[in-house]
Amino acid sequence: MIQCKRAYIAAAQDDGYRVLVDRLWPRNCRKDFLQLAAWRPDAAPSTPLRKAFKSGEMDFVQFATAYRQELAASPQNWLELLVFAERGTLTLIFSAKNPQANNAVVLAQWLEDELDRHAGPSSPVCYRSDFPDD
Repeated sequence: MIQCKRAYIAAAQDDGYRVLVDRLWPRNCRKDFLQLAAWRPDAAPSTPLRKAFKSGEMDFVQFATAYRQELAASPQNWLELLVFAERGTLTLIFSAKNPQANNAVVLAQWLEDELDRHAGPSSPVCYRSDFPDD
């Protein structure tokens, strides 16, 4: 399971593996308060993309599209996060004010899509019990 949580919300026991996915450290947050397993600034959007979104030069849809292109170009920046998502709960920590329109939401959806894409095909249904023995 992948979830997103704002950096200013206290950690919970069910957060699992907590990763900060912002390029900048959240303002006024002490390291011990965040209780992070890792900080992955390389999984965050590039500085020019982050600045363009924050300044209003692009809306969230444009930002998400551009960020997904960056993610596609650099799988080494997020591939390790798939391992933690497969094992249990992965909590992506972000500092943006908007909980629905931020880089962590885009990254979470990207990782969910990748998990679905890498999942092996399920076995076909066996209909043997539907036929009488010969």
